[in-house]
Amino acid sequence: MKDQPTKVMDHMHEPARLYMRTDVPKLESQWTVGQALEHIRGHGLGERIVYFYVVDAGGTLLGVLPARRLLTSPLEAVIGEMMLTKLVTVPESATVFDVCEFFVLYRLLALPIVDSSRRLLGVVDVSAFTRDLSDLSETEQVHQAFETIGFRVSQIRSASPLRAMMLRFPWLLATIASGTICAFIAGLHATTLAESLVLAFFLTLVLGLGESVSMQTLTVTIQALQSLTPTVGWYLRALWKEFRSAALVGIACGLTVGVIILVWKGDIPAALVIGASISGAVLSASLLGLSLPSLLHALRLDLRIAAGPVTLAMADISTLLIYFTLAKTFL
Repeated sequence: MKDQPTKVMDHMHEPARLYMRTDVPKLESQWTVGQALEHIRGHGLGERIVYFYVVDAGGTLLGVLPARRLLTSPLEAVIGEMMLTKLVTVPESATVFDVCEFFVLYRLLALPIVDSSRRLLGVVDVSAFTRDLSDLSETEQVHQAFETIGFRVSQIRSASPLRAMMLRFPWLLATIASGTICAFIAGLHATTLAESLVLAFFLTLVLGLGESVSMQTLTVTIQALQSLTPTVGWYLRALWKEFRSAALVGIACGLTVGVIILVWKGDIPAALVIGASISGAVLSASLLGLSLPSLLHALRLDLRIAAGPVTLAMADISTLLIYFTLAKTFL
């Protein structure tokens, strides 16, 4: 491992193996906590330990065990029953650039490097890519470390305009496509807009509310996905919770705008339809803000680039469909 970690960022295309540590205690799945601690005492901890990695007799990586869980578990507990089997690994062919992206995306403090047979070769931790990081347990410092890596990775990306365009443009097409679809939807309802001008007055407000709510939910969801492994059970629980919260927010927004229309225009049908449209749009946008990032995460796509444009595009389309469908039906 090199002596000056901060210079790592200047060598983004070097093999990540150059910066890995091999002084990592390896635990076996059949051991108890007591046996594991005895092994650690006899072999030492190495330079910096955040996670303990569990391997079989041939060195194949089976799981990971956070240090806190090991130190707070009963001595008779079995390592194989405590370890986490869903873990992020780095192939031995990965570059420094690849590892930096992994750190930013998954917010882990260390990553194991494995060969083609999934044998553990070593570990690279986040401190190799930051400076002045004296205590990884400090939450603010850890957050700053990931922000620093993310910022520097962005700098590397922006150094090549063509590469930056290739990464960003496909997802910006979602915004172009949604804008075109929204214009088409509005065109189909030109007669409805002409017959009730109040609909045009509040069209921007309805779209803005849908986008704001979807981005709020999107931000919370991405933060949650960075710290857990989503499952179907997690998604259903989160969906039910978000549905109840979004329904209340939607009703509150709908009532507020409905009262404004009623006081301003005195148009009861328009107040009811637009208020109901806002309630439906807020609910739809909120559920999209949860569901689309979860789907993109499951597909292993980059949430930071893809989730925003896709979610906003779908929120705009669903908002207009709800808005004009109710208006055409009841006005």
